[in-house]
Amino acid sequence: MGARAVLGAARRPPAPVHAPFAAQGARRAGIWRAARAHDRGATAAAPHAARAGGAVRMRVLLDTTYADRAPHSGTAVYLDRLIDALGRVDRVEVVQARNRRRRPPAGGGLGSVRNLLADRLWTAVELPALARAAGADVIHHPLPAHARRARLAQVLTIHDLTFERLPECFDRAFRIYTHQTHRAAASAAGAVICVSETTAADARALWGVAAPRIVIARHGPGQELPAARGTGASHILYVGDDHPRKNLCTLLGAYRRYRDGVADPLPLVLAGSATAYGPGIRVEREPGAQRLAQLYAGAVALVHPSLYEGFGLTALEAMAAGTPVIAASAPGLVEVCGDAARYADPRDEVAFATALRELAGQPALRRELVQRGRAQAARFSWDASARAHLEAYSLALRA
Repeated sequence: MGARAVLGAARRPPAPVHAPFAAQGARRAGIWRAARAHDRGATAAAPHAARAGGAVRMRVLLDTTYADRAPHSGTAVYLDRLIDALGRVDRVEVVQARNRRRRPPAGGGLGSVRNLLADRLWTAVELPALARAAGADVIHHPLPAHARRARLAQVLTIHDLTFERLPECFDRAFRIYTHQTHRAAASAAGAVICVSETTAADARALWGVAAPRIVIARHGPGQELPAARGTGASHILYVGDDHPRKNLCTLLGAYRRYRDGVADPLPLVLAGSATAYGPGIRVEREPGAQRLAQLYAGAVALVHPSLYEGFGLTALEAMAAGTPVIAASAPGLVEVCGDAARYADPRDEVAFATALRELAGQPALRRELVQRGRAQAARFSWDASARAHLEAYSLALRA
């Protein structure tokens, strides 16, 4: 939809903006409004608020560009579930905007330069113009960014600071650029959303973000999966990619040890974008929701060996699906899983191999972890996350 449709959806006059530029920017960016039935009652105009039935309603422009360029990522799941949950909050009206010219990650070279330039133009020029055209009160960046030309409140989300904690896992140029730009964005934001206490502690310690500006908004249990009938203990499951911080090499080494130590080893299924080869290893490339639910239902355990995580969305998703979890003893994973997972040192192949043998060979232990996991997952919800986001938006408006 173009700018005309967006402005038509706005229930109050937008801030002054050069109309041809706004229309051109909206056509390029592909902006649309997430229409909800209860949104249609918003009528009156007021600074930083629309009113519906006497209740103050704020309009939030949410940048959904990343969901397009990495549709299977945790950030994409976060955006999808958050938008749905915010639709159930009467005080918030969500406008989505995305940069259609932004291409998938290029892995370096001219493609990365082109993406960098597209990102800068989007954040510096196009996003502020679209926010004004939509009459937004708040811009929400789901990754650290800041639109300096936007004269309105801005909020950003920090998912993790792994590149600061594990610099050896990241390209040097990426680390330097991200450290400078993301830290500056966090300093400029009216409020900073952190997805866990682990990430909040890192933001305070490593970036100097003041505690009063931080709102912790924990995720709900991953993506919404259909019900799936269990097929018994048929495999070991890994869900994710093969970025060095995900520590897939330790899992593969542990799996080889596990196979060597049992008479009838279960296969290891790698679901997502990770690829590996070897005896017993099966790759399921980017499974859809139905297939992923089946993989969870048939797994003796999900193995989450990451060296560092800000949250552990996949582990929470597995617990909610009734799958036992073997997790690395990284702070974010321990925060999410509590006493509902079997832990191992992320650099200890032997410890992971032992955990694999225990879960594969002890049905009673699996049943106990399933019960604990479901109870732990029930403590997290996207509705609670949406309420915390509302708190962050309100904090930014008061800043």
